[in-house]
Amino acid sequence: MVLGYLTIGLPCGVMGASVGLKPWMCLLLSATFYSGAGQFMIPSMWAAGSPVAAIAASVALVSSRQALYSAAFAPYVKKASKFQTILFALFVTDESFGVNLDLFARGVDWTVAHATVTNLVCMASWALANLAGALLGSVVSLPVAILSFGMTAIFICLLAGQEESRSNVIAALGAVAGVVVCKLAGLSNVAILVGALVGVCAGLAFRGVTRH
Repeated sequence: MVLGYLTIGLPCGVMGASVGLKPWMCLLLSATFYSGAGQFMIPSMWAAGSPVAAIAASVALVSSRQALYSAAFAPYVKKASKFQTILFALFVTDESFGVNLDLFARGVDWTVAHATVTNLVCMASWALANLAGALLGSVVSLPVAILSFGMTAIFICLLAGQEESRSNVIAALGAVAGVVVCKLAGLSNVAILVGALVGVCAGLAFRGVTRH
């Protein structure tokens, strides 16, 4: 997991530097707000001229899954103190979620303390990788257009990992249609946000209709 964070954190830091973020800013952002997709979105949308409100809403929508991650651990942290539970929940990442949940569910000797250390190691490696990328980007000119594909790659991985169901297919097609319509209408600044909302609504609507 650490090697994965280092690989994708470097281009994220470079992109942050490309839009004017100082290395310490990239480090602080990465250490206090974990959402790899969200952090890729911020410089990409900023460079594209998207308004701050659209950036904030898009990042919040993409990052909302983090709340569900923490909730999934509720049955396994009942015996931990409130402080341990809060510390653990604050630093859950995509990858540490999968590892920790698997170990908890299998009933192995895996405690909240072990899981918290896993979270913190993931968080630290991501933050340090972003710092290294920002330092590199501030002294070396790198092809930001190519590096920005990292965000696209993240969403492709998230899409590929979804359950193969008709509602998910409808959601994906709805998102694509929403983005295309916005682009054709000259609304590139809000295309990502509108596409995401259209996709979610289309998927939920299809699921609701098919259940009746």
